[in-house]
Amino acid sequence: MSDHGMTIGGESVDAKETFDVLNPATGEVYAQVPDASVEQLDAAFDAAQQAYKTWRRDEAARRQALHAAGDLLMAKAGELAPILTSEQGKPLQEAMIEIVGSGVWLKHFADLQMPREVLQDDDNAFVEVVRRPMGVVAAITPWNFPWLLACWKIAPALLAGNTMVLKPSPYTPVTTLAAGRLLQEVLPAGVLNVVSGRDPLGAHMTSHPVPRKISFTGSVATGKRVAAAAADDLKRVTLELGGNDPAIVLDDADIAKVAPKLYGSAFQNNGQICSAIKRVYVPEALHDDLVDAIADIARSAKVGNGLEEGVQLGPLNNRPQLERVSELVSDAVSRGARAVTGGKAVDGPGYFHEPTILAGVEDGFRIVDEEQFGPALPIVKYRSVDEAIERANGTLFGLGGSVWGGDAERAAAVADELDCGSVWVNTHLAIGPGQPFGGFKWSGVGTENGHWGVEGFTEVQVRHQAKG
Repeated sequence: MSDHGMTIGGESVDAKETFDVLNPATGEVYAQVPDASVEQLDAAFDAAQQAYKTWRRDEAARRQALHAAGDLLMAKAGELAPILTSEQGKPLQEAMIEIVGSGVWLKHFADLQMPREVLQDDDNAFVEVVRRPMGVVAAITPWNFPWLLACWKIAPALLAGNTMVLKPSPYTPVTTLAAGRLLQEVLPAGVLNVVSGRDPLGAHMTSHPVPRKISFTGSVATGKRVAAAAADDLKRVTLELGGNDPAIVLDDADIAKVAPKLYGSAFQNNGQICSAIKRVYVPEALHDDLVDAIADIARSAKVGNGLEEGVQLGPLNNRPQLERVSELVSDAVSRGARAVTGGKAVDGPGYFHEPTILAGVEDGFRIVDEEQFGPALPIVKYRSVDEAIERANGTLFGLGGSVWGGDAERAAAVADELDCGSVWVNTHLAIGPGQPFGGFKWSGVGTENGHWGVEGFTEVQVRHQAKG
């Protein structure tokens, strides 16, 4: 049996066909993993359907299992993190944080209470609202945080009493396959099934008759296809899609204090975060100082293989993403933008791009209007706060945004004007398991995390018991 087998009904399973997973730091094959057949997908959904019959009935056992799963992941982080770095590219320390963080997520939901709501309790009737599990759910996860974002789905879905079939991105399936097999030590067979495959497998999942919900994290274009496919069967959906998060710097901001935080919120995971800062709006008078301060930090960043000591930025995860970032930077420069630092892909093996700070950009440049999802940050001048707000809101995205200033109350008032699912003041990317996460407009449908995330994996049922 392969070291990278799928998990179906508690068993490790290979497939007749396999596909290559590349190490983005070298461009070479890191692993070969199963390319699941339609029949194996059927088997995974059947196993989940069988497990659901008993899993849904014992809440205490579900909570105990989630606690055990979180503890196990934390204990095995040292084994899983190098796998994650080798297939995703992020520095080893960040991979450790992702694995440990996934354990934190599971344990948080293990303790999350979901009380019933009593609507009436008198001489005539007792009426309450309860949250019922949907049954079998399907989850499709992305390549930027392959295991943490899987646990964003696994934890609330399993707590609610659902069972799951999970498909990771074909760019980063190895960590998920390994973690899925590991969790069979603490989860009953069939509760969590992990299948791997190239893109057609995702389409088969969304059109499959068994799952009652699809939870998807990925691109806007694919999210629209998932929604369209789910609509034929009236499947519920949660779609966490792209972002083009603006950061508005106010005229009373302390540049020396703000610049490192802006840089960190834009370049964490090499910019490959849906809710990272993607564009910065700054008053004309502060523009040059902010550009210089952020560029100085970017110049000093150590770029390299995430397994090497001291590396701060790894490669882009895949060649198409490297080509996209390079294209957006080149387009901006061709239109008059200035790459204050960086500006091009790095020659040699792997998918590396220099950390790039762009000045002289405007709305209408593709790298401002679109989501770059990589280590390139445009910094845009503005003249009035009202103008900055209008430009920040002037896209089809609405995932997150932030406002930075010395007067926190004034900054919060500006933040209230941003049209996005998460808005931060003097910080960005402050996310936790108890805090809802979702987007406006094209950035998504539905909410993950907190009790809102659990409710998204349930159906509302009214129980009305007459008295007398």
